[in-house]
Amino acid sequence: MFEKILIANRGEVAVRIIRTARRLGIKTVVVYSEADRDSLAVDMADETVAIGPPPAAQSYLVIDKIVAAAKQTGAQAIHPGFGFLSEKAEFADRLLEEKVTFIGPNPHAIRAMGDKIESKKAAQAAGVSCVPGFIGEIEGLEHAIQIAEEIGYPVMIKASAGGGGKGIRVAYNRKEVEEGFPAVRAEAKGAFGDDRIFIEIFVTAPRHIEIQVMGDKHGNVVHLFERECSIQRRNQKVIEEAPSPLLDEKTRMAMGEQACALARAVNYDSAGTVEFVVSGADKSFFFLEMNTRLQVEHPVTEMITGLDLVEQMIRVAAGEKLGVTQKQLKI
Repeated sequence: MFEKILIANRGEVAVRIIRTARRLGIKTVVVYSEADRDSLAVDMADETVAIGPPPAAQSYLVIDKIVAAAKQTGAQAIHPGFGFLSEKAEFADRLLEEKVTFIGPNPHAIRAMGDKIESKKAAQAAGVSCVPGFIGEIEGLEHAIQIAEEIGYPVMIKASAGGGGKGIRVAYNRKEVEEGFPAVRAEAKGAFGDDRIFIEIFVTAPRHIEIQVMGDKHGNVVHLFERECSIQRRNQKVIEEAPSPLLDEKTRMAMGEQACALARAVNYDSAGTVEFVVSGADKSFFFLEMNTRLQVEHPVTEMITGLDLVEQMIRVAAGEKLGVTQKQLKI
C-alpha cells in the first residue's frame, strides 16, 4: 500500500479523497492554485504545493508542475479526481515514465474509451448493444443527409469528442440535418478542438442509465449496479438515483454483464462508468460512452453498495485484487 499520495485536484473531490486516505493511514499532498490557497482541502492535507495562478491552464492542467510536486514531496501515486487531468492518457503515460503510480485506468483504456467513435467500435467488437447508426466519421453535409435518411428520422447528430451536453442536435427531417450538422460541427470545433461528427438513431422516450464498474490489474471486473440520471436540463444531469425505478432484475443483470464485457475488452483496471440510453417503452438499451474516471455522482453508488470507490481505486492501483466478487455485491 502507498504511504503518500498526491491529489491533483481541488475542492470537494480533493476533500473526499483525503478522507479515505486518512482512514487508510495514507498521507496526502494537495497541489493548489493561488485561488485555492485558503480552501478546506489545503487545510486538511498533510502537505501542500503551490502550482501557480488561478487559471487551470496555468496550474491544475500543467503536467510538469504536477509531476514536479510529486517528486518534491515523495508521493508514490497521484489521484486525479475528476475533470482536469483525470482522462488525459498523456498524463497516465507520463506517470508511467516517471515511475509514479496513476490512481486510475491504464493509458490504453483511457484512449480506447475517450473517443466516442472508437469506443463504439470497441463496444460492437465486445458484443455490447450499440445505438443503430453510422459508426464512423461523417465526411460532410451531403454524407450526413445520406446517412440520416438511411437510418430513418429522428436522428442524433453528435460530436465524437463531445461531453457535458455539448455537441448534440436532434433532427426530425432533412432540413434540420442541413441546419444542425454545420452547427454541431462548429460547436464541436469550438468546445473540443475536434469537429468529427457521427449520426445515430434518436431513441424515443429515452432514459439515461449508467453502470458503475470496477476492475483490477489481475483481470477481475465487477459492476456495482446502476445510477439513473434521466432528469436533466439541457443534457446536463440534475438528479441521480439508484436503483433505477425503470429496471427489472433481468435488464439490470444484462446491462451489468455488457458493461463488464466492455471493461474486459480494454483491460480496464480502475473505477469507470458505462453509460447507456434505455428505451422507456420496452427497456431495450444501447451503449452511449464510457467515462474512464471517478464520477461526481459516485457517492450514490457508495450509498447502495456500502463500498468506498476511492478506497477500491487506491487498492487496485497498488496492485491488490478486488476485495469483492460479483456474487457478494448487492443493492
